[in-house]
Amino acid sequence: MKKIIGAFALCALLASCGEKKEEKKNGFEMNRSKTEKKVEKVAKKTPVDMSNEGIGPYKNISFSETIDADLVAKGEAKFKSVCTACHMADKRLIGPALSGVYDRRNVSWVMNMMKNPTEMLKKDPIAKALLKEYNNAVMLDNKLSDEETRAVAEYLRTL
Repeated sequence: MKKIIGAFALCALLASCGEKKEEKKNGFEMNRSKTEKKVEKVAKKTPVDMSNEGIGPYKNISFSETIDADLVAKGEAKFKSVCTACHMADKRLIGPALSGVYDRRNVSWVMNMMKNPTEMLKKDPIAKALLKEYNNAVMLDNKLSDEETRAVAEYLRTL
């Protein structure tokens, strides 16, 4: 009798150890089989509007034909001390890569974003789109002077 009960228990144990794919528990079905979820990354594209000058003191700003080396040196120093925490030339960090920024943004817009980021992020459509694209990472107001803003803008031309 003990052998029959032992054999029955062994059969029950082996039958219960099989792979269960679905299980009902309190009226709910649970699927325990592994499935791979494919997550598609959608490329986020911020609009390009070269006519948008942004919100702030700078309007109708344009560069001279030649790059001012002295201004670039000042701008590079300021960029390295203030901007590199969030920006690199060719790589996304907390903020966008800045190489070729003038192919995507108006010079006045870039300078207004540096000088007036708080208001730009509230009111400018491109700044709002960038804020959303970069997970609501807010650009801080670094209180740049007009001279510092112009110097960093000149430096960005060289990236």
